[in-house]
Order: sequence, then structure tokens, then C-alpha cells
Amino acid sequence: MRLTSVNMTTPLFTALSFLAVLALGSCLALLPEEQPYVERAGIQYSARPYTSLLTVPNGEQFGNWTWPEMCPDKFFAVGFMLRVESEQYGLDDTALNGIRLICAKDEDRSFLYTIESHTGFFGDWSDPQYCPRGVLTSFQLRVEPHQGLFGDDTAANNVRFRCSSNPTLAGAGLDYGEYSLWSQDCGDGGICGIETKMEEYQYGLDDSSLNDVRFHCCAKLQQ
Repeated sequence: MRLTSVNMTTPLFTALSFLAVLALGSCLALLPEEQPYVERAGIQYSARPYTSLLTVPNGEQFGNWTWPEMCPDKFFAVGFMLRVESEQYGLDDTALNGIRLICAKDEDRSFLYTIESHTGFFGDWSDPQYCPRGVLTSFQLRVEPHQGLFGDDTAANNVRFRCSSNPTLAGAGLDYGEYSLWSQDCGDGGICGIETKMEEYQYGLDDSSLNDVRFHCCAKLQQ
């Protein structure tokens, strides 16, 4: 059987080519936006000098202060994520387990670092939340007070941050307990470090995990 060549000028070929271009355009439109490059800072910048510590008075009593982690020089926290264990419905609740800060330099959000100190043992990470502009400058901590010898302690449940551009960002934690008053403000700089107070794993007894947190302030004028 002899094969005949396709006439490239036929209406059918033109229509097929047009449909192919449309399909390619649709695929390109569905490609995700370019994602920022994110690197874990860990403790390698923990020697960065800071100007003050932000604290709140309602942190709970269990556990010990763990290691600090700091954003690199000239980077400040612009967003955060929370590690939260959902309600356990009669089993042992721990609520908020960890806080991860996201650090950027100036307004460049294409290259980011993360810092987090100890982040507990339970729960999943929330989606990140960012200041629309500026940096994190102060916080509130939601804490359930000690529930007594036979109660279920959850300690820290949620956190709110205030941005230098004024918006308030509320985490996706649980709602046990009450929020503290706002911490002091970082002033001319922003939050640049974190240190958590964590109760170690209790091996079947009552776990409370994250009990308290404090944040380091760095001054932009000293960068």
C-alpha cells in the first residue's frame, strides 16, 4: 500500500495545529509559580548578636529552655509555621509543639532561611504565613494553665505575631487557655531568633511539649 503525504496547507492540518498550540498554552498556564529557595539555618548563626529578648509572662512550668537558633546576618523573620497536634478526643493532647520562623533579607522573598529550636514530638506543620511587608516585631502566646495532678496539660496552644507593617498573623493552633498581653516590640529592627522551652517525651504519661518561647530582636541599624 502506498502512503500519501499530508498536505500541510489543508484546513484539517491547520485546525489540528491550532488545537495543539491551545493545549500547550493551557499546560503552561497550569505550571506552578516559581517557588523560593528555602534553606535550614540550624545553629550555624547562633552567635549573631542581638539587642533584646521578647518574652510573655504566661509560659508554663514544664521542661527546660533548649538551644537558640538565629537568622543569618541581615536576615529577619518575615513569616512562620506551626507544628500542631490536633485534638485527641479523650487521649493525651499536646496542642502546639513547635514554631518555625522564616527569615528573609530586606524585601527579597526569593531566598529564605528557616529557624526553629526544639519543635516537640507530635503534630503536623501548618502552611506558612507571611507579613505582607516588613518583619515580625512582637508576639502573643496562648497557654492553657497547669491542669493539676490528674488533668491533661497542653501548655502552649497557639501564637500570634505582629508585623512592622502592622498586620497581625494568627497561627492555626488549638484554643485551650488564654492569650497573654503583647510582648515588647523589637523597635527599630525585628525578630531574628527563637528559643523554646520544651518538656521532653513522657513515655506514656502526660505530655505537654511546648511550654514557652522567647524571641531575639536584632537592630537593622547595626547591620
